[in-house]
Amino acid sequence: MAGTGRGSSRPGVVPTLLYADAKAAIRQLTEGLGFTEVAVYEGEDGTVEHAELAQGNGVVMLGSKGRGGVFDAAMKDAGPAGVYVVVDDVDAHHRRAVEQGVEVLMPPTDQDYGSRDYMVRDLEANVWSFGTYAPEAGA
Repeated sequence: MAGTGRGSSRPGVVPTLLYADAKAAIRQLTEGLGFTEVAVYEGEDGTVEHAELAQGNGVVMLGSKGRGGVFDAAMKDAGPAGVYVVVDDVDAHHRRAVEQGVEVLMPPTDQDYGSRDYMVRDLEANVWSFGTYAPEAGA
């Protein structure tokens, strides 16, 4: 695939989540967890049809549950998801999350495999881990 290889600024894997309150999720992810809003497209009724949020060189896409379409139908009974995000300063990132009232499941912890990470749960039970471990993608 063009543009998704090593050295490209386009991520090759993008987690995609649906939320009952996508606007609240966007606020929590940007204000509490340091994501940057790249794009938000709303329907006439105010539902979030599609949003993209960036963290470092990674992106997560999200939208509102119940907006219709194949993906919405496929995700109807899906449970929460887990997403790992690489950050440079785990402790500073954790402090921001705590200051914004994000539910912390595990404080910053040094792992046996060399990473330092912490874990939170968002407003709709998705689990987000933030840490220094950065796996290498194959060529």
